[in-house]
Amino acid sequence: KNIWVAAGDGDLDRVRPVDHARIAMSPNVPDPNTYTPMHAAASYGHLNVLEYLISRGGDVNVTDNDGDTPLYVVENVETARFLVEHGATINRQNDEGISPAQQLEEDFPAVAAYLEGLETAATGGDGATSVEMLEQPSQHAQNAASEDLTSSLLQSVQVVMQRAEAEGREASDEELRQIVSRAVLDGVVTGYGMS
Repeated sequence: KNIWVAAGDGDLDRVRPVDHARIAMSPNVPDPNTYTPMHAAASYGHLNVLEYLISRGGDVNVTDNDGDTPLYVVENVETARFLVEHGATINRQNDEGISPAQQLEEDFPAVAAYLEGLETAATGGDGATSVEMLEQPSQHAQNAASEDLTSSLLQSVQVVMQRAEAEGREASDEELRQIVSRAVLDGVVTGYGMS
């Protein structure tokens, strides 16, 4: 009864942190075979488990030792669509130089056709990517960037507050406005860099 088996079984109650907190599992932690709970839930098409794992920092582009993301192990179009809508990268190659569509072509041709259709639409048939959805950062990466920006903002405010206290005064509105303005600008730059 571990998180990988629970994710593969679609047993959300066993996947929840309450049930595995004692073993400190993350949605991105690999088992001895480098398979993550994200891979397990994707493989069996358990969208409710995937949604929960993503809400807990699960990365739709997490890789195993072969460079395979959860998209490489899906067995139906619905799960592939779910992953793509949550930032899964389709125009990538694993360590063997194989794309998700190529990996799924033989056993799951409908999924491969769906992914190939997205690749064709994105490249306009000429190989030049024109649809940004293929390069969206994962929800995990977006959350991490947001946490970094928030932490930086709070640290800057704390420094200003401590300096003002040491000087025997209150922090001025202008000092705080400058910090917030800088944080907003940093957020815009970070968002632009991720797109």
